[in-house]
Amino acid sequence: MFTRRRLLLAGAAAVGAAGTAGIVVAGGGEGAAHEAAAPAAGPEAREALRPSAFRLQPLTGYGPPRTKPRKLKVRKEPILKISEQGRQMMLTFDDGPNPNYTPHILDTLAKYDVRAMFFLCGECIVENRELVARMAEEGHVVGNHTWTHPLLTTLDRAEIRAEMESTSDAIQDTYGERPQWFRAPYGAWNKAAFQLGAKMGMEPMAWTVDSTDWTTPGTRTIVDIIESGAAPGVVVLSHDAGGDRSQSVSALREYLPYLLDEGYHLTVPRRRT
Repeated sequence: MFTRRRLLLAGAAAVGAAGTAGIVVAGGGEGAAHEAAAPAAGPEAREALRPSAFRLQPLTGYGPPRTKPRKLKVRKEPILKISEQGRQMMLTFDDGPNPNYTPHILDTLAKYDVRAMFFLCGECIVENRELVARMAEEGHVVGNHTWTHPLLTTLDRAEIRAEMESTSDAIQDTYGERPQWFRAPYGAWNKAAFQLGAKMGMEPMAWTVDSTDWTTPGTRTIVDIIESGAAPGVVVLSHDAGGDRSQSVSALREYLPYLLDEGYHLTVPRRRT
C-alpha cells in the first residue's frame, strides 16, 4: 500500500488553469465530444477472486481473453470538465478501493441512486476485488490510477507503462471491461502518460474542484468547498483511500443531498464503443 504524500504540483496547477475549461468528456477515438450520462447498467463484473500474490504484473487466468483497446488521439492536457447541459456534475474518488471507506461511499451513492467515477490503484484492487465487482454491478465507472500511485514524472516510459497496463488488466479481470479513463497520481502529467494512455484506449481525466479531503481539514471544510464550488460541468476530486477517509465519507452524506436539492444531475461518462 502506498503511503499518502499528497503533492500540490505547480505543473498540475498550471494544467488546471490552462485553456481546457470548455472541454467536455470526449466520446471517441477522434476526440469528438458529447455529454456525459449515467449508464443504464454497469459492465458484467467478474466473480471476485482472492489474489494468489501481491505483485506488479498483469494478472491472468480470470475470464475470457482481454480485449484490445481502441487507440485514441493523444491529448496534450487532461479533461477538466464535463458537459454543462442539464446542470451536470461528476463526483470522482481516487486511490481505492479500501474496505474501511469505499463501502460507505458506495452505500451513500446507492441511497440517492447516484453514479460516480472511481480511479483505482492496482495494489488495492487485488486486495478488494469484491468492491470493484460491486462498482460494476451498481453502474459506477472506474478508471486507472496506476498500480502503486507513483509520481509519474520520476519514472521512465517502461515503468509508467507497467504501472498502467497492470492496473488496466486487474480492472478488466474484476470489473468486466478495460478502463476508458486514466488519472495521473498527484495530477502530475507528462508526455509519456498522455501517449501511453491514448494507446491503451484511455482518456486523461483531471478535475475542476479539489475537495482537499486528502489534508483531512474537517468534514465541514470539505462540504463547504464542494458546495461553494458546485457549478454545471464541474468534476469533483475526493478520495476513498490513501489515508483516513472518514471525513470524506461523512462529507458525502452532507453534500450529496444538497447538490441534488440544488438541481444538479450527478453523472458519469458514457461508455465508448
